[in-house]
Amino acid sequence: MPPSRSHIRATVESYLSRHHEEREALEGLLAVLDGTGEPSSRATLPGHVTCSAVVIDRDRRVLHIGHRETGLLLAPGGHVEAGDRTLLAAAVREVCEEAGLRPGDLCLTPQFLDEPIDVDVHDIAADAAEGVAAHRHFDVRFAFYLTTGHPPELTLQDEEVSGAQWLPYANVRSPTLRAKLLDAQAEGLDGRPEPVNASALIHDGAGRYLLHLRDDREDIWEPWVLALLGGGRTRDDACLEATLRRELAEEVPDLEPTDLMPFAVEAATSVDGLAVPITVYAGRWCGKADAVELREGVLLTWCTLDMLDRVRLSPGLEDLIRRHAAEHSRAMELPDSTGPRADEAPPGTELHIVGVHLYLQDDQGRILLGLRHPDSTYAPDTWHFLAGHCERETAIDCLVREAKEEAGLTIAPEDVDLVHTVHHVDAPHARPRIALVFRVRSWTGDPEVLEPDRCVKWRWWKPQDLPAEVVPYTRQAIDAIHRGRPYSEQGWGER
Repeated sequence: MPPSRSHIRATVESYLSRHHEEREALEGLLAVLDGTGEPSSRATLPGHVTCSAVVIDRDRRVLHIGHRETGLLLAPGGHVEAGDRTLLAAAVREVCEEAGLRPGDLCLTPQFLDEPIDVDVHDIAADAAEGVAAHRHFDVRFAFYLTTGHPPELTLQDEEVSGAQWLPYANVRSPTLRAKLLDAQAEGLDGRPEPVNASALIHDGAGRYLLHLRDDREDIWEPWVLALLGGGRTRDDACLEATLRRELAEEVPDLEPTDLMPFAVEAATSVDGLAVPITVYAGRWCGKADAVELREGVLLTWCTLDMLDRVRLSPGLEDLIRRHAAEHSRAMELPDSTGPRADEAPPGTELHIVGVHLYLQDDQGRILLGLRHPDSTYAPDTWHFLAGHCERETAIDCLVREAKEEAGLTIAPEDVDLVHTVHHVDAPHARPRIALVFRVRSWTGDPEVLEPDRCVKWRWWKPQDLPAEVVPYTRQAIDAIHRGRPYSEQGWGER
């Protein structure tokens, strides 16, 4: 069955909620949806729904293909087929057929998610030889990022496609799409994938992990397996932690884990085969799984490590749980413990994330900063201190360790001084953070890129000539140090 009328209507109304001014221009499409014909059938005249894929690379270019029949250069797309589950699925199928991409080469954009970026109306001339009357296409267009750093080699559909080009936003052939892309560029539509889903790795501190048995239905992502609670971002979510808290409230309203913080970014595959990077937040909860209200899925259950090879888990989940258990084994209680830990924070306490930051100046007074990887979950393509999160260690020990691991620098603890502290919060529902900035009087070694998945280069910057793309609290700390201020705050006034 093709996409249902109700699905198409919901997709169009979602688009119009962003673009109220286009309702009059789309009256013909709304009339099709109110009619009796199948909205996406090519037999429905005088017009029907089609779909296109707007594929964006990291140079902010859009894939265009040459159509042999019309001679036009267009985004890949075409008619909806009976096997297409949704309009987005139809767009994915079309670009894979015409350009030879795989669904896994694509992922959703955080700006548009699974909603259309554009709906275009264009006339199709009659074709007497094919017995086709003049009609209109209501083309619903979805935006995708490439998951790879550079466009993969294309395998074009020779019978329909004459060539391919990657065009900058300003040169995109469709005027309506071009305008949407240029507007969205200011909102960060830069072609660099980032997670748009969030999951909760919930443990009880005693070696048990809370898992969710999904429904056994074809339209469910990873049906009938034990998986983590969570879901996809919506346009109203301020950040991914807000996404996760909303999903938990919708799925299990009585479950409120503590100490939620990012643990890992995992790769998954959607129902349509798209790549889905997921930020996994680890958190703690000690309740009874069978005593809470479950509004989605079949059941909640606690699992221990020895059970993981005996149950059906979502792909990669066993490795994720074992990695978390290994990294936090020292903080775990005995397996038979059921109560709260003796060192549990008092009621009402908000636990903070503590980060250490290296303020390193050379003999010319320049400061060492690193350019974060473009795929980084936090501050991609942005300059930042050499930094890391405190584990079960002192802050200075953490700084010494991070400097060695990230840049090959050897620092003696006695050569370290605390010069500034930033108490900051990145978003209204994010966990507060304390950034400790340490000045180092002497060190050995030259900065090397030893963790290229996090930092792609080190560079010395004059304090008065910092680049535009600097983490905001990093810039604030540098300015405060030069003013002799030992403490500052950021983000609290926005809560």
